Amino acid sequence: MVDQDWAGVRKRIVGLSMLPASQKVFGSLGHRWRLEDPLGEGDIVELESQIGVRLPSEYRDFLAMVAAGGAGPSYGVFPVRRVQGRWRWEGDGADLADLSRLADPFPDNGPDPQVLERLLAERPEEEDFEEIENFDTAIDAWDKRWESVMFAPERTTGAIVLCHHGCAQRDWLVLSGSHRGTMWSDPRADDADLEPLADAEGKPLTFSRWFTDWLDKAEHDARRPSVGS
Repeated sequence: MVDQDWAGVRKRIVGLSMLPASQKVFGSLGHRWRLEDPLGEGDIVELESQIGVRLPSEYRDFLAMVAAGGAGPSYGVFPVRRVQGRWRWEGDGADLADLSRLADPFPDNGPDPQVLERLLAERPEEEDFEEIENFDTAIDAWDKRWESVMFAPERTTGAIVLCHHGCAQRDWLVLSGSHRGTMWSDPRADDADLEPLADAEGKPLTFSRWFTDWLDKAEHDARRPSVGS
C-alpha cells in the first residue's frame, strides 16, 4: 500500500466515532474509538533497531500516518510504546510474542497440522475412566502438554500479536520470513491451530486489507438503520 492510501483513514475513524450508533460496532466499548498519536520516523527507526527487523511497509506506514495503536478490529490494534527506553506492544496476549526473535523467520509452512492432530487424538475422554479423579489427573497432564507444545515460542517466531477478539482469540502480524506482512488467526484456546487469514478469493490478508476491511464494515454497521426506525 502506498502512503496516500492511509491519508484519510484517521479522519474516517474520528468521523465514525462521532456517529451516535458507533457504539454498536463490536469492540468499540473497549477501544472507545481512541487513537494513539502516530510515531515519528525517528521512533520507528529506533523500534526497528531494537527488534532487529524492518517492519512490513503497510504496518510501518500505518504507524507513521494513522496511529501507534488504538481503534481497530474487535478491541483495537495493540499500541506500540516506549517503556523505560524499550519499545513493546501492549495488550491482552501481546507478551506471547518473543521480541528477541522477531528477526527470525516465521515457519515457512506455518504450524505443522500433524502436531495438532496427534495431540487431539491423545486427548483423554471422561467415558474412558471409571474414576473421575483419574480422568481429572489425565486431562490436567494433557492440558499441560498441549500448552507446552502449542504455545512453544518457536511456532510464532518472527511475529507479533496485534489484536484480541475476546475469549483468548487473537490475530498476529508476521514480520519475518516468507509470510512477512500477512495476518494470522490464533484460535489455540479453542483447540484449533494458527492459520493465515485470507480474503474472499483465498489470498493472504495483509495488514492494510485486514484493517480497512474492518473500517469499511464498522462504517456500514454504524450507519445501518435500527430495526423499527
